[in-house]
Amino acid sequence: MSKETTGGPPVKRTQQLLKSQRFSLILIGSILLGSLAGVLLKEKAAVVKPLGVIFLNALFTTVVPLVFFSISSAVAGMASSARLFKILGWMLLIFAATGVVAAVIMLAGVELYPPAKGVVLPVTQVAPARPGGVGEQIVGTLTVPDFVQLLSKQNMLPLIIFAVLVGLATSATGEKGRAFAALLTSGNEVFMKIISYIMLYAPVGLAAYFAYLVGVFGPGLLGSYLRAMILYYPVCILYFFIAFTAYAYLAGRARGVRAFWTNIPAAALTATATGSSFAAIPLNLEAANRVGVPKDISEVVIPIGATIHMDGSVLAALLKIAFLFGLYNMPFSGFETLALAVGISLLSGVVMSGIPGGGFTGEILIVTLYGFPPEALAIISMIGQLVDPPATAVNSVGDNVASMMVARVLHGPKWMDRPAPAQERA
Repeated sequence: MSKETTGGPPVKRTQQLLKSQRFSLILIGSILLGSLAGVLLKEKAAVVKPLGVIFLNALFTTVVPLVFFSISSAVAGMASSARLFKILGWMLLIFAATGVVAAVIMLAGVELYPPAKGVVLPVTQVAPARPGGVGEQIVGTLTVPDFVQLLSKQNMLPLIIFAVLVGLATSATGEKGRAFAALLTSGNEVFMKIISYIMLYAPVGLAAYFAYLVGVFGPGLLGSYLRAMILYYPVCILYFFIAFTAYAYLAGRARGVRAFWTNIPAAALTATATGSSFAAIPLNLEAANRVGVPKDISEVVIPIGATIHMDGSVLAALLKIAFLFGLYNMPFSGFETLALAVGISLLSGVVMSGIPGGGFTGEILIVTLYGFPPEALAIISMIGQLVDPPATAVNSVGDNVASMMVARVLHGPKWMDRPAPAQERA
C-alpha cells in the first residue's frame, strides 16, 4: 500500500485540525509567553499592562451594539406560522431545560472541586450589588429609566430584553419592517467584523495582560487553570455521553439511543475539529434526517441551536463564574447567588455563540453583570480557549438530540415510525 493510503488521511486530518484551531493555539501560545515574561520580570512586568488594557477597552466598547444587533436580528428573522411557533416554543423550553441541567451539574462539580482554591486576588474591589430590596433589585436589573442608559455595558440585561422586543416588533411589522430587519442583519455583520479586527490584536493584548497578572500576583494563578481543566474535561465528557444518552432515550427509548449514537459521530468530530457549531450544521441535519426527525423540525432547531443552544458553553460559563468568585475571595454559596450564576451562565451561553475568538462577549457579560474588575476578562479568557474543543462538540451535538426531543413532543412516542415529509403543516 502506498504511503498516501496508509498515512495520508490521518496526516491530512491533523493538518486540518491544526489549521482550524490555529488562532486558539496562537492565543494560548501568547498567553504562555506573557506568563513566562511575568515569571521572569515579576513586578516589572506591570509596565506592559497598558497594552492589555487597550485590548480590553476595545472589546468593552463594542459589546453593547454587538449584543443588540445579534439578538434583535435573530429574533426579527423568525417566521410566524402556527407550526413554527409550536416548534420554537418547545425548542426554547428544551434548550432552557438542558442548559439548566448542564449548569446544575457544573455547580456540583465546582462545589466538590473549587477551581481557584488557594489563589486569591485581593487588590481590586468587586462592585457592590444594587442597593434596595428584592423588588428594587429586580427592577434595576431588568430595566432602566432612560433609553441612553441602555448604551452601557453595566445594563446588559435591559439591553437584551430591549433587543428581543425590537426583534419581535420588526418581525410583526411584516413587509413594512423588512428594510429595518435588513438593517439589523447588516449591523450584526458589521460588528462581528469589528470584533474580528479587534481579535487580531488579541495575542499582543492577552500576552501583555498575563505578563502583568503573573508578574504581580505570582505563578500560582497558572496552577488554578490546571485545577479548572481537571474539573472541566471530565465533567464535559461525562455530560456528552451520559446526558445525551438520557436525552436520546427520552426522545425515542432504546431505538432513539441507537439511532442517535449511530449517526452523530461525523457531526461531533467536525464540530471538534473546526471549533464551530455552524460548520457542523450540514452533518447535523443529515444525521437528524437519518434518525427520522421531520425536516421542518430539524431545519429550525439545528440552525437556531447553533446560535443559542450552548450546553458546553453553559458548563464553561459556570466554571468561569466559580473561578472568579474563588480568585476574588467571594463566597459562592446561597440560593440567590447560585440561581443567579445559573441564569447568567445560560445567558452567557447564548450571547457567546458565533463570536470570533472564543466567546469574549459571553465573558464580558459575566464580568459586567457581576461587577468584576476589567482584568477579570483577561483571566477567564484563558479558560475559554482551553475548553473550546470539547465545549463546541457538546454545543453542536446538543442541537441534534434537542431536535429529537421536539419531534417526540409534537408527534408522540412513535415519531420515528412516521414518514418525515419535506414540509409539515399545523
